[in-house]
Amino acid sequence: MTGRYVIHLPVRAADLARAKMLGRTAGRSLAFLAVVDLGGITVSTEDNQCVRHWVFCDRKLDGGRRCVLRADHETPCAARVPGRPGR
Repeated sequence: MTGRYVIHLPVRAADLARAKMLGRTAGRSLAFLAVVDLGGITVSTEDNQCVRHWVFCDRKLDGGRRCVLRADHETPCAARVPGRPGR
């Protein structure tokens, strides 16, 4: 039986914004793997891991796709990152 597991990969970041940026970069670089769930990526401080901050928006779009923009974006949702064709 297969399940859903989470990999915890501690990194150092100067602040929450940079931690989210690193999470987005890592997620997008692994997005070619079907087992990676971009919408599930969160970041937290090491000493308060119960408080997690979403990295991607992940709203459902028409056609079954999901938004791939940052969680707090103010532009319309998109299935692709603007300026990155084919991703």
